Amino acid sequence: MLQAQFISIGQLAKRTGVAVSALRFYEEKGLLNPLRSGGNQRRYLRSDIRRVSFVLIAQKLGLGLAEIEEHLAGLPEGRNPTLEDWRKISRAMREQIDAKVTLLNRTRNQLDQCIGCGCLSLTKCQLYNKDDKLGLKGPGPRAVLD
Repeated sequence: MLQAQFISIGQLAKRTGVAVSALRFYEEKGLLNPLRSGGNQRRYLRSDIRRVSFVLIAQKLGLGLAEIEEHLAGLPEGRNPTLEDWRKISRAMREQIDAKVTLLNRTRNQLDQCIGCGCLSLTKCQLYNKDDKLGLKGPGPRAVLD
């Protein structure tokens, strides 16, 4: 059975798990651009489900709305984005995502040890950060952030 090309704001909210008020907010911010029916009701392309899903994932990755809007600005309006359209966004984000993965891995591996913050309160700090040598690299948890 062929799916309808357009969906209502309620259908989009139900499918994505995002409140209608949040969808309106996304529209205000330029993340969504619904069409209007003759009765001035919002009508979304089915592909807007993916757009909203992308926003949710990007937010979980720590991207701000301005960054998300920048990525989504490359998508076409008024038609479903193609696989190539999404690949362009993916390539643009890949370096950012890889950096976050690296930081998460480093944090996971280092958090229960000396993180290079300069507290020198753990026995391991005396081994990993003897005399607070990491403090010479700058403030904060240098073993994690460098």
